[in-house]
Amino acid sequence: MTTIAPRLDMPPVNHTPRPYTGPTREAILEMRRLYTNPAIFTTYHDPLLIVEGFMQYLYDETGRRYLDMFAGIVTVSCGHSHPEFVRRVQEQVGRLQHATTMYLHPNFAQLAKKLASKMPAGLDVTYFVNDGTEANELAITMARLFTGNTDIIAVRNGYHGGSPTGQGLTSHSTWKFPVSGEGHVHHAINPHPYRSPFTGTPEEIATMSARDIRDLIRYSTPGKVAAFLAEPIQGVGGATHGAPNYLKEAYAIVRGAGGLCIADEVQTGFGRTGDHYWGFQNFDVVPDFVTMAKGLGNGAPIGAVTTRMDIARTLSQRIHFNTFGGNPVSMAAGLAAMDIIDEDGLQENSRVIGARLKKGLERLQESHELIGDVRGMGLMLGVELVRDRGTKEPAKAETVEILEATRELGVLIGKGGLDGNTLRIKPPMCITADDVDFALEVFDQAFARVEGK
Repeated sequence: MTTIAPRLDMPPVNHTPRPYTGPTREAILEMRRLYTNPAIFTTYHDPLLIVEGFMQYLYDETGRRYLDMFAGIVTVSCGHSHPEFVRRVQEQVGRLQHATTMYLHPNFAQLAKKLASKMPAGLDVTYFVNDGTEANELAITMARLFTGNTDIIAVRNGYHGGSPTGQGLTSHSTWKFPVSGEGHVHHAINPHPYRSPFTGTPEEIATMSARDIRDLIRYSTPGKVAAFLAEPIQGVGGATHGAPNYLKEAYAIVRGAGGLCIADEVQTGFGRTGDHYWGFQNFDVVPDFVTMAKGLGNGAPIGAVTTRMDIARTLSQRIHFNTFGGNPVSMAAGLAAMDIIDEDGLQENSRVIGARLKKGLERLQESHELIGDVRGMGLMLGVELVRDRGTKEPAKAETVEILEATRELGVLIGKGGLDGNTLRIKPPMCITADDVDFALEVFDQAFARVEGK
């Protein structure tokens, strides 16, 4: 693919990046080659060196600005180096950077209370951890302790972490190593209609997919399960989700088999889907656990599990401790992020700007044959690329070319899906209408280039 000249008409921003004085890009690449695990990958053929960020923008070592449409893998909720976020985190670092939860600290209790205020009634007890993997691990542990059952149902194409338990829960071969790990996990058919083995309306496909859970319980378990774990909208899987009836029917089936329901909100939470604060609220269900990370810290390492008090008490039968869970700096980051989401109206911005972006992507679908499906909610969107709309053959190589082209044009996105053929478009929630219009122009030009138009 030939190089595309960088665009120069990105929306203006009131920020001047500081001169970069660190190691050269080549020196960093060499240090990574020699001293870091080779499993740590970079996205682009020519790796990008990012040295500064401001709100929805990132800057490389030359001072070039990029529109960040991936938010550090759906992690930066409020914006890179949001001034108020920086102020509050710096203030806490200067006062106390670490103390365990064996001592009292206001941030720990205040963030737990803040999370309870955003939950349905009854979901008001939180245990803090370091990331989403740990959150899902802990939810599974509590579900097994509370129910006395062992088996777990998860959804195909989902991603839930990289630990042994996380890999067991994950149904996505790209992220699973050939080593023994978590057992007693069964994966149900994904309810998303675009690649479902079932036919019918989205609602009919959702019902048949839910019935697959019932069959798994009947054929693959003792008839009782500990939990059902699902992302309301899959992240790594490519922004897939079922029709509104799916989670209702799935939850009912699982609860009928003695299980609890876990909503993995690591990517969908904190207003990103627009109409609601939590992804599960788009489907009119109430889970027994909500697991979260990413957007809660706006880039700071933090995860959490919120559940009911009767379930939470199961951990009290033994000592359970997390050295960094409840860290005062991470708690300050969580409090700051949640306050900024409310004060800056970022959930509403996700709804309005996300709708503008999705409509624009749907317009591009009309003129670019590579686009097979546009999906998602708010600012959690996916665009699946196919070589043929009839056969739905995944456009794997073309997806990589689109990422390279958009990067050259000043926009950074991600990719996912089982075949790596879905563009993941999930920017910081502070993105503007002008940013969206610029991104759509870039996408249009990138698709035209890759399609040879």
